[in-house]
Amino acid sequence: MPNHYRPMHPDLLARYDRPVPRYTSYPTAPHFKTDVDSAIYHRWLTETAPDTRASLYLHIPFCHEMCWYCGCNTRVVRRPEPIATYAQGLIAEIDAVAAALPARLRVGHVHFGGGSPNTLSPKDLTGLIDHLRDRFDIETKAEIAVEIDPRTTTDTFIRACGDTGVTRASIGVQDLNADVQQAVNRIQPYDKIARVVASLTDTGIDDINVDLMYGLPHQTAEKVAETVDKTLKLKPSRVALFGYAHVPWMKKHMRLIDETTLPDGPQRWQQFETASEHLRQANYIAVGMDHFARPGTDLANAANAGKLNRNFQGYTTDSASALIGFGASAIGALPQGYVQNNPDVPTWHSAVSENGLATIRGRALTDDDRARRAIIERLMCDMVVDTDEVLKESNHTQRDYAAEFEKLAGMARDGLVEVSGTTIRMTQAGQPLVRAAAAVFDRYLDQSLDATPRHARAV
Repeated sequence: MPNHYRPMHPDLLARYDRPVPRYTSYPTAPHFKTDVDSAIYHRWLTETAPDTRASLYLHIPFCHEMCWYCGCNTRVVRRPEPIATYAQGLIAEIDAVAAALPARLRVGHVHFGGGSPNTLSPKDLTGLIDHLRDRFDIETKAEIAVEIDPRTTTDTFIRACGDTGVTRASIGVQDLNADVQQAVNRIQPYDKIARVVASLTDTGIDDINVDLMYGLPHQTAEKVAETVDKTLKLKPSRVALFGYAHVPWMKKHMRLIDETTLPDGPQRWQQFETASEHLRQANYIAVGMDHFARPGTDLANAANAGKLNRNFQGYTTDSASALIGFGASAIGALPQGYVQNNPDVPTWHSAVSENGLATIRGRALTDDDRARRAIIERLMCDMVVDTDEVLKESNHTQRDYAAEFEKLAGMARDGLVEVSGTTIRMTQAGQPLVRAAAAVFDRYLDQSLDATPRHARAV
């Protein structure tokens, strides 16, 4: 991984800093189809090999307050009853999936995402984790991760996390400057965040992930640097540095953000570069395009060993061949393809009550999909890929993607990639634009200038 990035020329930003997927899957979710339904998903589950190692994702689509930058599937709920009812629906869906599987699968990773999973009561969190242990073979050293909103979590919830074996907490920090927090409706003083982290570590949960953002209203490179430096005092195991994607045509609450206060492309780049440099100076290791890990952690070791993976939770050490999603909008991945649940909570709940499963769309994978996915994942994780090496178990070779290699010629001339034989390598300058290079292999992506953007910009 590089020690520093050089400044990006405005012409290159204008050329390559366009909306492209984050490639947590391929094909990406906008290209899922309705011909994959609950019946297909049930069949795929029954076909799962008994020795398959799986990971589990539970989506909790509730928050006590709406952050205006949020792109997640969530809604504001302040009463406990709808959340408790939802938790019972998760129990029913877990039972339906477990009944369809041919055996109790081994599980090495469990992730509660949202929304804000700490909207669950401590009793419901404990009940869900206990039920997962009843239906799956959760490994002794499994990672169990929970996303936490430091504004609304409680010591009681944190104690429940510790008592039920949670090993990692993901804290949404985003930015620590008062004017930025006000502009995105997320008011959370540093002292409050620090108290939550202290409570977690006192409970025995010292693997802390912190999410930061750049490109938010009123942000500057100096403000982002200040946030990074204060965040590092919390001693997180990893830091995720995400660029804000302003898509008010998809998320109506983003219309509450004053667009005149958003930084432009060069300013976003400066914020990203400044934050990255401060993290590297603190000896954090760059992982992929937007994660940084403390040396010696599992994520840093995986990145150094070329064993990093990428799934819907971002960069991960999880190498499971099956990711099973539970809850409204949750996405799963099986060897046959992807499945996604209905995003509407009442409709999801009705489907689970009636049929056990609530799959509304997905994507059956072709051989070409798998080949392109392999190229994209290694490029996104390692910043280098030998296409013939990753394709050796497929029916494809580099020659099948000659047109894509030709499309990379422009990035090569601009000093962003190096192409040698069957190997593609992102240069030091090009690594932040790796998504633009990966997009070359995306046969479904509409890259026309007049297409309505559905994704975050490359930087």
